[in-house]
Amino acid sequence: MDKLKPYPQQYYQDYLNLEKILNSQHLLSQKYGHSAHDEMLFIVVHQVYELWFKQIIYELESLLEIFHNNEIQENHISIGVSRLERIIEIQKILIDQINVLETMTPMDFLDFRDFLIPASGFQSVQFRIIENKLGLCLKDRYSYGDNSYHSYLNESDQKKVSKSESTLSLFDLMEKWLERTPFLDWGSTSFWKEYESAVQEMLSDDRNLIKTNDKLSKTEKEKHLLEYNKTEASFGAVLDSKEHSKLVKEGKWRLSHKATQAALLIYLYRDQPILYNPYQLLKKVCDVDELFTTWRYRHALMVSRMIGRKIGTGGTTGSDYLNKTAEKHRIFSDIGALSTFLIPRSALPKLPTEVENNLGFFYHSMVK
Repeated sequence: MDKLKPYPQQYYQDYLNLEKILNSQHLLSQKYGHSAHDEMLFIVVHQVYELWFKQIIYELESLLEIFHNNEIQENHISIGVSRLERIIEIQKILIDQINVLETMTPMDFLDFRDFLIPASGFQSVQFRIIENKLGLCLKDRYSYGDNSYHSYLNESDQKKVSKSESTLSLFDLMEKWLERTPFLDWGSTSFWKEYESAVQEMLSDDRNLIKTNDKLSKTEKEKHLLEYNKTEASFGAVLDSKEHSKLVKEGKWRLSHKATQAALLIYLYRDQPILYNPYQLLKKVCDVDELFTTWRYRHALMVSRMIGRKIGTGGTTGSDYLNKTAEKHRIFSDIGALSTFLIPRSALPKLPTEVENNLGFFYHSMVK
């Protein structure tokens, strides 16, 4: 048998295409004869952002491929968790990069700011694709001046983001996966009735704590009890399909009723071996959501520090716009809100033996 031919030798500079990368920083301030030292930092930081965005998209596409399968094996979930963990670590770097950018003072930024108009991070096509692939709906986007975010992009980039909008997102695919959770049907055992009873007992205890708290005035007790009515009503999202439908219509909930119940079951019985990875997956998508929110808030604080109340280079209201997107652009908030419906382990309805065996990788020896 012929020996395999050796692969051609690689040179570090050529393999990483460093010649092209390191010669891609073109300072407009130099071009216009007003050299601004910190423009180099500004360009490099944003180029690094885009490289990390590319890696996040690469990981997300791998996740989407996993969840496109009709049958998802346990090892697929483990792979999905590892992909999300990588995205999370990248997000932490994105947040830390703001510290580097903040070594540039507002006066340093003003030295070249006007040369950038109307270019803006608002036009980052890759970040818009990330949002769409995660599952941010067009109707849930905060729009500046009633204009679609597409209108700020050129024709070629509009096609790219439109394509990412038209495909199933991670939210869509995870919802379908949750709806297929096989442990929801317990036959004659009424888990949700037992769960509702446990919830009512827990809420009653909490109400009594408020009523018997001597440190609260009568007015304060009434206020707390009034707020607690809202907490009780929120349980309709999991216990009442009609109430759930109402919340969806009002835009207060997005995840389907069946998927919501499945996700809650995973949260409640996360200690069962077969539900550990699904729980980790749900937890990680919430982490991704929260870290992008953190990044937006940190970005907003930096922009406020740099330009105050000035209009951003892209024509938006600067830090105000970024704060609004941080508040509105949450994708997996329904999963994050599941903690509302948790009850103590001691109050959990007992699992039917057959279900518990399946959840615990039960092995039954045939040897007598």
